[in-house]
Amino acid sequence: MAGSKAAVEEIEVAGHTVRLSSPDRVIFPQRGFTKADVFHYYLSVGEGIMRALRDRPTTLQRFPEGIEGEAFFQKRVPARGVPPWVSTAEISFPSGRKAAELCPADLAHVAWAAQMGTVVFHPWPVRAADVDRPDELRIDLDPQPGTDFTHAATAAGELRGLLDELGVTGWPKTSGGRGVHVYLRIQPRWTFVEVRRATIALARELERRRPELVTTAWWKEERGTRVFVDFNQMARDRTIACAYSLRANGRATVSTPVEWAELPDVDPDDLHLGSVPARYAERGDPHTGIDDAPWDITPLLEWAERDAAAGQGDMPYPPEYPKMPGEPKRVQPSKDRDRPRA
Repeated sequence: MAGSKAAVEEIEVAGHTVRLSSPDRVIFPQRGFTKADVFHYYLSVGEGIMRALRDRPTTLQRFPEGIEGEAFFQKRVPARGVPPWVSTAEISFPSGRKAAELCPADLAHVAWAAQMGTVVFHPWPVRAADVDRPDELRIDLDPQPGTDFTHAATAAGELRGLLDELGVTGWPKTSGGRGVHVYLRIQPRWTFVEVRRATIALARELERRRPELVTTAWWKEERGTRVFVDFNQMARDRTIACAYSLRANGRATVSTPVEWAELPDVDPDDLHLGSVPARYAERGDPHTGIDDAPWDITPLLEWAERDAAAGQGDMPYPPEYPKMPGEPKRVQPSKDRDRPRA
């Protein structure tokens, strides 16, 4: 994609005028992609990324000078200098503090964020109508050292079989790196704590079926050469790059929705800023039906109760969280003096 030579452009997006300044600024030096390329990339996948972002509080990962420059996560929309049409939603962090985050109502919000140097979009798994009850359950399959995307794709295939047994459709995408994400649309009836418990139960069942491939061990020293199911991505204020978001790496990869049938043969490095628009134009969005049948997670909560009765209760939260009810000790196993020794 070629960058514009104009100093400032004004572009109509979703009925709003969005400024594009410094369009020739290089954002991805290894590939030569500019700010204009990033801006127009997001317009080219507009319906797809809005399916992922619409009405979701969204943290912006901004790189004003490009991905090799200073970066920061913006969780609060500035009080000044923001177009009057920009929508926000108030969210609460684990600390109890609150913030008004960008809440995209249309594609102009995405374009405005790209103008502000946003490369990666990190939406919450909730909608503005109820920011405390997730409508999206996210399974993050994270390859550990000694494993790669092929292992994550294999684990995702096993997960698909498990979801088929439960009667629910999973929607896979590449992470933009070595991992795989699988999303479930769920009924927004449960709290973050409950949805996280459901995710842990699902992860444990997957681990039971393929213990040599999958692990739920929170501590890295216990994971081995397996694919980690990062259940804490369902904790409050933990987010994942959304479908069609660029990733901040030299290859300019995209977290790309894929069909289940193609997942085993995908090379994530082939899905990047330069290639995804053509793929999207030719094939459409594999996640088109994701909103059609929100699922009742009661079966997973029943599994969680079963596991708790068998002695498998909650798992540790991330270190920045307050101590949560029922949570085990946050002590690295090799440093836990009270841990039984074999």
